[in-house]
Amino acid sequence: MTSIKSEKKVYQASEKDVNSEHEFEYANEGIIDINREHAGSSKLAYFNIVCVVAGTGALGLPAALQQGGWIGLFILFLSWAMSIYTGIILIRCLYANGKARLSTYKEIATSAFGQVGGWITFIFNVFILLGAPILYMILAGTNLNQLCKGTVAEIGDTAWIIIFCVVVSIPFILVKTMKEVAWMSAFGALATVVVIIVVVIMAGIDRPNQINVHHDTVIWNMFPIALSTISFSFGGNIIYSHVEASMKKPKDWNMVLAAGLSTCAAMYLVVAVAGYLVYGSSVLNPVYNSIPDGAARIICIVVITLHVVLAAPILTTSLSLDIEEMCNITVERFGRTKEFIIRALVRISIMVVVGVIACVVPYFGQLMSLLGAFANCTLIFVFPVVLYLKLTGVRNKSYLELAWCFLVVLMGVVGLIFGTIEAVKALIAVSNNHE
Repeated sequence: MTSIKSEKKVYQASEKDVNSEHEFEYANEGIIDINREHAGSSKLAYFNIVCVVAGTGALGLPAALQQGGWIGLFILFLSWAMSIYTGIILIRCLYANGKARLSTYKEIATSAFGQVGGWITFIFNVFILLGAPILYMILAGTNLNQLCKGTVAEIGDTAWIIIFCVVVSIPFILVKTMKEVAWMSAFGALATVVVIIVVVIMAGIDRPNQINVHHDTVIWNMFPIALSTISFSFGGNIIYSHVEASMKKPKDWNMVLAAGLSTCAAMYLVVAVAGYLVYGSSVLNPVYNSIPDGAARIICIVVITLHVVLAAPILTTSLSLDIEEMCNITVERFGRTKEFIIRALVRISIMVVVGVIACVVPYFGQLMSLLGAFANCTLIFVFPVVLYLKLTGVRNKSYLELAWCFLVVLMGVVGLIFGTIEAVKALIAVSNNHE
C-alpha cells in the first residue's frame, strides 16, 4: 500500500491518454493533480494491489462454497468482474469535478452528497479498518493457543488475543505514518500464497481419506452469506486512491487493477475448489484447520499468524491517521512531545477497542461474513456505482452500462441486507452454543 503526499501541480496529458468516450479524460487541461515526479511504475502498483487484496479472505472461500454450494464459483466470477469495474469507476470519480484530483473515498462521497455522504462513507471505512484487525487478533490468538495445545502455553484464546493486541500496539504507537508499515503488506501476499499451496497439496494427499463427502449445487437461503464471505476477499477499494496516486502512468490504472484482481481471483479459485471438493460440507474456516494434523498445518498456522500480526498495524495506522487528521493532531499545533502523547492515547484507545471486541466475540468465520456483508458489499458494489452516476451523470451512459450498474448495486444490496441478517443469526447461534 503506497501513499504519496506532495505539493499539487497542474497535470496535463495528451489526447492519446483517453481510451474511450466514457473513460474519464485524464487529458483535461487545468485539472489539479498530485505531483507524480517521483511516482512508481505500473508493475509496482500491480504488486501493491495483490499485496493488499490477497489476504486472509482466501482462507474462507471453501467455507463460502459450503454455505452456498458450487454456485459460489459463479459468485466468485461475478465478484471479480464487478470489483474490477467498481475499482475503475471509483478512480474516475477522483477526477470527475474537472478541477482538482480528490484523494480519498470520503472526499469522493463528500463531493457527490455533501458532508453527510462523506461521513456515511467514513463510518463504513471505519468498520473495515477496525473489523479486519479484530479478525486478525482472533485468528492469531486462536492459532497460537492451538499451536501450544498440551503445553503450559495453552492459556486460552482470550489470553493470547490480549497478548497479541499488546504486541501489535508497540509498532502501532511508535510508527507514525503509513510509509513505515506499508512493506508489511508484501509479506501478507507471500504468506497467503504459501498457505494456499500447502492447503492444495495436503487436500490432494488427504482426498482418499475423505469418504461420503457431501456437496451441494446451490443452497439458495445461504446465497447472501456466501456472497458476503466472497466479497470480503476483494476488499481493496478503500486504498485504491493511494495506489493510483503512486503511479507514474495513471492511464495504466485499468490494466493494472484488472491484472491484480485477476491474480487474486486465480488463487481464490484454486483454494476454493480444492478445499470444497475434498472436504465438502465439513470444510472449516479457515480452511487449513481441515487438513490433517502435522507439520503442514503447523506451517500454515505459523505463517498466517505472522501475517496477521504484521498486517494489523497497516489497517490500524490508516484509521489512526484519518482520526488524527480530522482532529488536527499535529506537531505544529501541540509540539513534538504533546503531539506524541495525544497520538499514543488515540492509538492505545483503538487497540483497546479492537482487543475488547475480539475477546467478547471470538468467532472468526461469522465475523468475516458480517464484515463482508455489512461493509465490503457496500464499499465494493454499492457506493462506487452510486457515486459514479451522481458525479458523471446517467444520461451519457449506454443502456448496457446502466443495466450492468443496476446488477452490481443489486448484488451489493442483497449481500448487505440478507447477508448481514444471516451473519448476525450465525453469530448469535455460535455464541449460544459456546455458553
